[in-house]
Amino acid sequence: MSYQSEYNASIDTPENFWAEQANQLPWYTPPKNILSKDENGMDRWFADGVMNTCYMAVDHHVNSGRGEQNAIIFDSPVSDTKYTLTFAQLQDKVATFAGALAAKGVGKGDRVVIYMPMIPEAVIAMLAVARLGAIHSVVFGGFAPNELAVRIDDATPKVIVTASCGIEISKIISYKPLVDAAIEQASHKPDSVIVFQREQVTAEMHAPRDIDWNDAVANASPAEPVPVNGTDPLYILYTSGTTGTPKGVVRDNGGHAAALFYSMKAIYNVEAGDVYWAASDVGWVVGHSYIVYGPLLKGCTTVVYEGKPVRTPDAGGFWRMCEEYKISTLFAAPTAFRAIKKEDPDGKLIEQYDLSALNNIFMAGERLDPPTYDWTVEKTGKPVIDHWWQTETGWAICGNLLGVEAKAPKPGSATLPTPGFKVEVLDDDGNVLPANTQGSIAIKLPLPPSCLPSIWGNFERFKESYLTEFPGYYCSGDGGYIDEDGYVFIMGRTDDVINIAGHRLSTGEMEEVVAAHPAVAECSVIGVKDELKGQLPVGLVILKDGVEIDEATLFADLKASMVKQIGPIACFKEALIVNRLPKTRSGKILRKILRQIADGQSYTVPSTIDDPASLDEISSVMKEKSLI
Repeated sequence: MSYQSEYNASIDTPENFWAEQANQLPWYTPPKNILSKDENGMDRWFADGVMNTCYMAVDHHVNSGRGEQNAIIFDSPVSDTKYTLTFAQLQDKVATFAGALAAKGVGKGDRVVIYMPMIPEAVIAMLAVARLGAIHSVVFGGFAPNELAVRIDDATPKVIVTASCGIEISKIISYKPLVDAAIEQASHKPDSVIVFQREQVTAEMHAPRDIDWNDAVANASPAEPVPVNGTDPLYILYTSGTTGTPKGVVRDNGGHAAALFYSMKAIYNVEAGDVYWAASDVGWVVGHSYIVYGPLLKGCTTVVYEGKPVRTPDAGGFWRMCEEYKISTLFAAPTAFRAIKKEDPDGKLIEQYDLSALNNIFMAGERLDPPTYDWTVEKTGKPVIDHWWQTETGWAICGNLLGVEAKAPKPGSATLPTPGFKVEVLDDDGNVLPANTQGSIAIKLPLPPSCLPSIWGNFERFKESYLTEFPGYYCSGDGGYIDEDGYVFIMGRTDDVINIAGHRLSTGEMEEVVAAHPAVAECSVIGVKDELKGQLPVGLVILKDGVEIDEATLFADLKASMVKQIGPIACFKEALIVNRLPKTRSGKILRKILRQIADGQSYTVPSTIDDPASLDEISSVMKEKSLI
């Protein structure tokens, strides 16, 4: 089937299309009611189907003869640990830990907060919760106690599952004191805390609330999968950067399983038995979808990596993994490849490894700038596929469907809408804009399977956040355009637009220009206030390792490039060379905070930030240049 016929089928006859995809999964009772409305008037998928996601992802493969295939490869350069788990071993561990949770009173619909590092026990805990028909909420390990506390109060878990520590490159972070402080701050008190003790740190336990993981499983009876309905919740995931009242994205069981199973072949072109690696963290949506559920639903071997793209031990870490485990598909954020490019700009480390098993490199999580795309293609010799999605959708809104019909890529574009997503570009009044005209990216309702039906405990907030700006549409919050071939270009958040003397210009376009300079490893362009023109663009630049260039020369080069590629209207004001940019742990640059610093506004340092000291450095650089 061609892409166009597949896409048309998903838009013109969505119930038939998704019924066909759902029928490929091992339901206890296959759904007949494919698309319906819930009590809030929201479209819901597979409401009368009966299933269990853990059964689909684990037990089904054991029953189908894949029990001896590796389900998980664990590789931890920071602890010098490597091992594998087969599907049969995973089934045993998940069933037993589910029994341990059940012994602590966890049942269908109950919540369990998981606060873990990147170790297999995090995956086991997620699957065990799903096995019981309960709802997990994974919080990124290392989040500050107050951020964990507000999530505890929102999700009201019966149990918290944690580990004694996480390891960030060479730094050991004790988790248990953070969990204890969060529980102390929270109004809701969980009944139990299960702690996986790691050899690097032994956590202090508080009886009778706290129990050692090994003790819990030693006394547990294996639990069988609990049947749930397709619209029953599987998990709550709080969007990164949440302050104040958290925003918990709800994911249901049926739509999630159907969409992820479909995506593994349609988007990533993988088959059961392939080794698939999403180099992310289970605390993020990529980790949920493509470390845990997507690969296991498909019967792939998934990779759990406790390391970084660089410094564990060097910028060759990703390529070592690809050679050692014969990884067929690698998926990571563009920032990971920019970090590798910064430390190994000539790709010398890439040449040391055999990448013959690697078929494709996927990137998502932030905008993939053309220079990073070009560098990765050139140095690896592999196809690089940009795709765009959000925590709220759980899978790609746009991509190059390699398993349906591969299209010629266009750098800077996430290619075409994924089946099920009717993507349109709207003006401020909600009118559909013509090709090559920038506006707000929106998705016409109904949303396809896996997309959030609500915010946990707050449907009105969900409606206000996503559905009210453009009635009949889901508002993505991203801006961009669709070209004459239907390719979608995401240029950044709709608030990442600079208004220069009445002209609205995208920071994404300007970042392309800056990033194309041969001295630049990574950059961010922000708008700073200007009395005459409203805002002017300033570039914050990280240089490639070993490159020497003064700011005056760099600025002159970049200003000339801006004039040539965007026009004099760009009014490029300044280029600042910095050592680092403030990012979330998932790699997104905190552009809003950069704007607040430049404008002299107060800001809150988010719990998601990877390097708080970067904000002080940039603030001092801006003061030196009289930008503040």
